[in-house]
Amino acid sequence: MSEIFRGLKVRDWLLAGVLTVLAAVLSWMNIMASDAETARDVAAGEMAHATDTHSWWQLPLFVAAFVPVLWWRRGVLTATGVSLGVMVLHDLLFGWVTRCGAALPLAFVFAFLGALSYGRTKAWVCCILSALLTVAVLVVDSSAGPGAMVLALPVVLIVFGVGRAARHRSMLNRQLKARDEELRQLRDDRAALIVADDRARLSRQLDGLLQERLDELTRAAETGLELPPEQARAEFASIEAGGRQTMDDMREIVGLLRGGEVTLAPAPTVAHLDALLARHRSPLSRLTVSGDPRSLPATVELSAYRIVEYLVTALADRPVQVSIRFDDEALEIQVQGSVSRGADVRAAVARVRERAKLHAGSVDVKLGRGSARVVAQLPVLG
Repeated sequence: MSEIFRGLKVRDWLLAGVLTVLAAVLSWMNIMASDAETARDVAAGEMAHATDTHSWWQLPLFVAAFVPVLWWRRGVLTATGVSLGVMVLHDLLFGWVTRCGAALPLAFVFAFLGALSYGRTKAWVCCILSALLTVAVLVVDSSAGPGAMVLALPVVLIVFGVGRAARHRSMLNRQLKARDEELRQLRDDRAALIVADDRARLSRQLDGLLQERLDELTRAAETGLELPPEQARAEFASIEAGGRQTMDDMREIVGLLRGGEVTLAPAPTVAHLDALLARHRSPLSRLTVSGDPRSLPATVELSAYRIVEYLVTALADRPVQVSIRFDDEALEIQVQGSVSRGADVRAAVARVRERAKLHAGSVDVKLGRGSARVVAQLPVLG
């Protein structure tokens, strides 16, 4: 049963429902009208012919001619043919009764739907069937009579022409959409080619930058070995600064090569933790720094920042206490705070352990009821 009604839309139900109700009302009026009333209407010129029957059987058969419109999407030709056959049978069985009030709109609907759904040949076949349906409706119609065909048949052609125009416009719209999509694809391809060319240029620039900076650092290191201790330290400090600058330049170029997937700003360090906590939702979060603050290797500074970032993000809107202690051989990071329900602290701790593992460091975790304390140690050179 579900297969029969599969694919039907609300509009199909509304169209079929309105026409079917109209047909049922018209048949009921035929049944209830008396012979005296119809004779008076014929004498007054309001009807073309007296009604032949008031049988209740005319109602279900007349309604059956309207039901096929519900499945017009599966084949307008078939639906029109079925309605035409039922209407001819209704003519043969019940003769002169009023049909035009409901059946003429049905014929017009089929003419429009056929013109909208099919190519030229099938559309004209559907138009012919709609015209034949119009003839079957009016040939023994008590109210309009056969003379109404002079007006009804041109209306069928007009409705058919409107349907063909609507089909032509719909096809043009589809073609325009297809061309728009093609143009959009061409623009995207052109943009992709431009991006690929830029990335190739940046890749060459990165290679040249690395080669140039490495040559400079190598020459500076070779020179520093022959200098006095004070000058050597200054030279090595210059090498470190140059190395950091090289890393920043590389990060910027790699960010461009990856389409902006990485930040173009310099890598965050311990000095940026104040700004991180300032962005934290809780104003009660605090940062404490102790020991001998100094510049550490860039990888250690970045890992320290990320460790605090992971934990602060996991603790969300709760106050967090962050302590950084600079020891001679290690950087100790301690993060402590209360844990809200649903906070994924364990996932953050797992990421912290991965960061510490990169530096052969250690992580100590204490999770209690509603609180968390994480201490990470990252070894550094003295």
